[in-house]
Amino acid sequence: MTSTAEQATGSEQSEPVAGGGGTGGAGTGAIGGAGSGRPVRPGRGARRRSAVASRAPLVLLAPAAILLLALVVYPLVRLVVISFQDYGLRAIFTGQAGFAGVSNYTNVLTDASFWPVILRTVLVTGAMVLGTIVIGMGAAQLLTRLGVAMRTVVSVVLVLAWAMPNVASSLVWQWLFQPFYGVLNWLITQLRVFGDHTQDNWASHPGQAYTIVLTLVIWQAVPFVALTLYAAQSQIAPEYYEAGALDGASTWTMYRAITLPALAPTLLLVSILSVIWDFNVFNQIWLLTRGGPEEATLTLGIWTFVKSFVSNAYGQGAAIAVISTVILGALTSYYIRRLVRSGEEDL
Repeated sequence: MTSTAEQATGSEQSEPVAGGGGTGGAGTGAIGGAGSGRPVRPGRGARRRSAVASRAPLVLLAPAAILLLALVVYPLVRLVVISFQDYGLRAIFTGQAGFAGVSNYTNVLTDASFWPVILRTVLVTGAMVLGTIVIGMGAAQLLTRLGVAMRTVVSVVLVLAWAMPNVASSLVWQWLFQPFYGVLNWLITQLRVFGDHTQDNWASHPGQAYTIVLTLVIWQAVPFVALTLYAAQSQIAPEYYEAGALDGASTWTMYRAITLPALAPTLLLVSILSVIWDFNVFNQIWLLTRGGPEEATLTLGIWTFVKSFVSNAYGQGAAIAVISTVILGALTSYYIRRLVRSGEEDL
């Protein structure tokens, strides 16, 4: 039997736990406080650590946020402001520009070149993106069939082509298609099939001008698409292809039923990036054709430059740039929603 003294001692020892005080200390009191209905308050050290932890992401993101504000947000805001101003040569020297309202947008939208430039830009962008994706898919498929050594060589060549600055590659392209001394004209002439093309100026004919521009842009964009699709295609489990081979499926059937569905998210991503890049192509067109002949290759980017720095109508040039941004946002918003939706479905 338990004595009365032992029962009293046991009740005294358990009393601090139940009451949250006494010899239980701070930790015991906190446990008891939950049972007694009193709120649990963290100590100063815990609150300080929590505050530092909550500010850590902001501190880490601050450099990137500052760069975005300086290089993206401020120029975009400044562009919108200039598009509503009467900004010309006088404004550059005096620093003062009057408010023009929506007259810049009205002049741009009523310009005879506006709708042809819009249609031309959309068609050229579509041709560039389509050619880039198709050739990139073929190159990615080729990389999966090559051996290790040859695959390495092809990958290095693709990376070198992609890494070349577009200004340098445009100058090389200009040399290749140059009249009298151009390598391509010389090769065509040496074939003795199409006649003498030594003096052929590719930039003077609309069809040939588009040929040199499209081939240059696609040549520069294919490496990124090919390597990206190859990386995604290499992650497909080989068991799917083994099962298809056992079922007697052809190579094209397996590519259509296995490879394409697996590459769909990556294809959507590279398509979005290609649309953004090709819509804003400027250096290649300006260096090769300068928008000619007779405005045949005049796109929104070239038109913006001509309005701003040739006609000195900076307000109208800014308005065209704002309109280009809105159109590009509308073109890519659908693809971005599809990309986000496909990511949620994968989860």
